[in-house]
Amino acid sequence: MKQILSTTLFALLLAVAGCANTIQGAGQDTAAAVDATQNATANVVDAVD
Repeated sequence: MKQILSTTLFALLLAVAGCANTIQGAGQDTAAAVDATQNATANVVDAVD
């Protein structure tokens, strides 16, 4: 019984770590998209000026 609990806990920790990594990656992708949008907007403003 103790081994099953340990194995289950280990699997749960791996799953949580994987989710945290995915969320962090999505946050980085979103930040990069925002930066690209801001740069594109600045380019358009410069072109209009």
